Amino acid sequence: MIKHEKIGPESFATSRKLKEMIDNRQITVAGNRNLKIYGRLSCGSGKRMKRSNRVFFTDERDALAHGYRPCGHCMREAHLKWKSG
Repeated sequence: MIKHEKIGPESFATSRKLKEMIDNRQITVAGNRNLKIYGRLSCGSGKRMKRSNRVFFTDERDALAHGYRPCGHCMREAHLKWKSG
């Protein structure tokens, strides 16, 4: 798990570093550390969250291992499976 604020201050250089991490597949999903929800990087709900609440994961297994649940918007099937037990 990587906290967004730990990647660097809000700047162009930090945005480039984040893009490189995504391109190198070091980051594939993002989450909200307050709500303990993870989802796709393209999710509209995730894009609206505060930077201080945003965390990144290598993959879904990493997010689940940290106790996060799938987003009901962008990961509908995984969320329904999680919800049913």
